[in-house]
Amino acid sequence: MKYIGNLREGERVGDIYLCKTKQAALTKAGKPYESLILQDKTGTLDAKIWDPNSQGIEEFEALDYIAVVGDVTSFQGALQLNIKRVRKVREGEYDPKEYLPVSEKDIGQMYLELTGMVQEMENPYLKKLCSSFFLEDEAFEKAFKFHSAAKNVHHGYVGGLLEHTLSVAKLCKYYTQAYPMLNKDLLLAAAMFHDIGKLQELSVFPENDYTDAGQLLGHIMIGAELVGERIRTIPGFPVKLANELKHCILAHHGELEYGSPKKPAIAEAMALSFADNTDAKMQTMKEALAAADGNSGWLGYNRLFESNIRKTSE
Repeated sequence: MKYIGNLREGERVGDIYLCKTKQAALTKAGKPYESLILQDKTGTLDAKIWDPNSQGIEEFEALDYIAVVGDVTSFQGALQLNIKRVRKVREGEYDPKEYLPVSEKDIGQMYLELTGMVQEMENPYLKKLCSSFFLEDEAFEKAFKFHSAAKNVHHGYVGGLLEHTLSVAKLCKYYTQAYPMLNKDLLLAAAMFHDIGKLQELSVFPENDYTDAGQLLGHIMIGAELVGERIRTIPGFPVKLANELKHCILAHHGELEYGSPKKPAIAEAMALSFADNTDAKMQTMKEALAAADGNSGWLGYNRLFESNIRKTSE
């Protein structure tokens, strides 16, 4: 397979890609054409079908996997593929993992590390709750390993939700060592569950977009509901402990203007909000610097950081 990240101007391409988007448009002369964004695990590529009605251009839609033949050109300093032939491919002709952004870290190893924290818990109710999701629910495990943590901002790739959750949990574990007043099992459970609602907020790949539930409720509300539903299946689960755990989920964005329906009212909720913010912003910085493709100068204003950013000098 010829990956998008390895394409060069002047090459002839004949391979399968994911059609991320497809849009009909008109040239300045009024002639119809189609504008596509193709994707594989190495990146995306702008593509054009200048004559949609020509022989060899078969029917397909956005989010289909398509076999294309075309020429790599350059337009305004960026590579572009001029497609000559295209067809929708059948399931079995492609491996979805080749076309989706995937975590650089080992997904299986990350999950083992996360479940190891569950097995170390001492509180029987929190251990049972976490085990019911992460150790006993095969459908949940499969979905959690595959899902992203965001559409665009950070960890927006296969395994991203797991990677972010593990990073937050590890930060929280450090906090419990630095600040012994923290309830370790409560904080680690909150870290594991804080973004669980993203399983329903975002659709699965290759779409990875906001669902109706995501738009109407958001992952914070969804997550608190999912945890609350499971708690009710565990006999004798302490009401106060359940409320504290759900509060941590509801308050994990830290501020009302950032989407949290509650501000942190207990130490564990405060610690979780700091850990979540730290990992999200550090990963966003990492991705922004990686996208600079070796540019060591100033990269321009970044909306999340509200600042002009650049890579640290070596």
